[in-house]
Amino acid sequence: MRPFILSCAVLAAASFTALPATAIAQAHHGGRHRFQDAEAWAKKFDDPKRDAWQKPAEVIQALQLKPDAVVADISAGTGYFATKFARAVPAGRVFAVDAEPDMVKYLGERAKRENLPNLSAVAAGANDPRIPEKTDLIILVNTYHHIDKREHYFRALQNALKPGGRVAVVDFTLEAPEGPPPKMRIAPERVKKEMQAAGYALTQEHGFLPRQYFLVFEPARP
Repeated sequence: MRPFILSCAVLAAASFTALPATAIAQAHHGGRHRFQDAEAWAKKFDDPKRDAWQKPAEVIQALQLKPDAVVADISAGTGYFATKFARAVPAGRVFAVDAEPDMVKYLGERAKRENLPNLSAVAAGANDPRIPEKTDLIILVNTYHHIDKREHYFRALQNALKPGGRVAVVDFTLEAPEGPPPKMRIAPERVKKEMQAAGYALTQEHGFLPRQYFLVFEPARP
């Protein structure tokens, strides 16, 4: 997998902001542009208008998490989903994972500001999300298409799952009006094949998101 030089959530979010096309292209091709002003980016990434098509409440409801569930949000950005998960599992724990230092700092400060003691910011390594403990759910929103060597990555990710733990993938469809450049998008059928090769079985496929697919996997039983 390429080093997480940029926050994958940031890159995905950039696709529906007013960034110039050149900046988007640079970001999606692993350029060295850094998203260091998390406070400024949060105004775009956490824009309430996003809720209309991202449907975070419905996504979380569909996952049917127990109040004490442990969740890891990989490439959490400024915490759009992570904060919502923290409220959904008040007796559990949420790890907001990101590789961009300013995003990690912002996430930690946001958890304190919004009184979410069960939300922890985690600095990801170059090839390792560094999830601190076993999880019930790992979710990647608008991030899957940024990961190289996905079979290796997701096979290793099984070590971060509890028995019965799940991996959820939400990403843009090929036809969505926003998102990464078309050549970078990955069709859901390809995701299913790659996850199967990494040792997973598809357990749920939700169709209520207007611009994204929503797939849920579990490690395949021997």
